[in-house]
Amino acid sequence: MRAIEYQGAGGPEVLVEVDRPMPVPGPGEVLVKVAAFGLNRADVQQRRGVYPPPPGASDIPGLEVSGTIEALGEGAVGFAVGQRVCALLAGGGYAQYVTVPAGLVLEVPQVVDLVDAAGFMEVAGTVVSNLFLEAGLTAGNTVLLHGGAGGIGSMAIQLAAAAGAKVLVTASSEEKIAHCLALGAHAGINYREEDFAARALELTDGAGVDVILDVVGAKYLEANVRILATGGTLVVIGLQGGAKAELDIRALMTKRARVIGTTLRARPLGQKEEIVAAVKKHALPLLAGGKLDLSVDRRFPFTEARLAHEYFDSGNHTGKIIVKL
Repeated sequence: MRAIEYQGAGGPEVLVEVDRPMPVPGPGEVLVKVAAFGLNRADVQQRRGVYPPPPGASDIPGLEVSGTIEALGEGAVGFAVGQRVCALLAGGGYAQYVTVPAGLVLEVPQVVDLVDAAGFMEVAGTVVSNLFLEAGLTAGNTVLLHGGAGGIGSMAIQLAAAAGAKVLVTASSEEKIAHCLALGAHAGINYREEDFAARALELTDGAGVDVILDVVGAKYLEANVRILATGGTLVVIGLQGGAKAELDIRALMTKRARVIGTTLRARPLGQKEEIVAAVKKHALPLLAGGKLDLSVDRRFPFTEARLAHEYFDSGNHTGKIIVKL
């Protein structure tokens, strides 16, 4: 089968199309004929050599796909050959076929374009697990989303707003803020032109925010803790701004606040299955009802996967980048 691998660490030039053996589904697995895969920052970090796949995962990149069931492994239940599905992966998505544990697969609603559905599972899993399962976001909360115009941010805006939360976002341009507002954000902060912490406190009348979903890390730690409301939660899911910073523990204690660091890719299968079940509960009904915009920015053909990575690296995209086979 056709697949893409990284031959070394570096820029998009390390993506090379290769021929790989056809995978065979094991017990409890399904074989998916891939229609498309979503491009995620984790793919880029792996390409740069700083985010290797977890033990046992395929060296082929790709954490989410959509497609059709090609075959069922022994004991795989709940699916049928030919069924339209999307899947959460630990790797292997940049290929014509991939095997996936059945518990990490969801049926794609008929109203949803199968190619666009490739960009659903990784972002939905990240958002649901962190905003709802980890931070306990509920109606009436105020949430601040850093990087609101990206794939994760675009999904988080919609799911948080649908849950009755007030959504604030940071983004790098007025165009990206407009994208966020169109998805349901209540206010946007251009972090290149204003102090996001001061503006967030202004927007909350000094009370601070209940939940922060942060992709930046060290660079924003002090400001994030400073603007947390009493009992607030900071969830760090990315390290674009570094991995090490000082934490004012007294400020955290005074606010009875929490700082949580999480990843999705390396979690045990059982935890991932729980997250996919939560996605089925929180996000899939909205998707099936036409109330969830998958926010696909551009679709690239498989032969132009390098261009897809170049576009991601440019930082000009809003929402998801999809590569279709």
